[in-house]
Amino acid sequence: MSTELLELYQQVIIDHSRHPRNFGRLAGAQRADGENPLCGDRVTVYVRLSGDVVAAAAFEGGGCAICIASASLMTESVQSRTIVAVEALGERVRELVTAEPDSPLDDRDPLSVLAGVRRFPIRAKCALLPWRALRAAVHQEHGVASTE
Repeated sequence: MSTELLELYQQVIIDHSRHPRNFGRLAGAQRADGENPLCGDRVTVYVRLSGDVVAAAAFEGGGCAICIASASLMTESVQSRTIVAVEALGERVRELVTAEPDSPLDDRDPLSVLAGVRRFPIRAKCALLPWRALRAAVHQEHGVASTE
């Protein structure tokens, strides 16, 4: 990954961390909590479904910049998608953040900004926590989604 691209990705992560999109409670939504006990990230993800389509998504919580930015990017990317498409997107994000650092990227994919996490594998859990909580919310799973 070029230095310029890495700097752009870092700027997007910082922007989403400082100004998260869809932050706050979502009335009439299913919800799930997520926790990363090693670093203290905590999120609550809200999802309102219309049949098998995500009509709206939001989150609350706190944690590191990567976790908050990932949650913000996630809520933007899952709206108006089917549950099947959302699960595929979550798997794509998992593959994106756990790939080898020099693996190719699709620069047109807004979620590719999370690829910077590849250089710091321990931080993959931070990026993936909101996605695990989203899955739990969609499927109305009980308990706390965890990275452990």
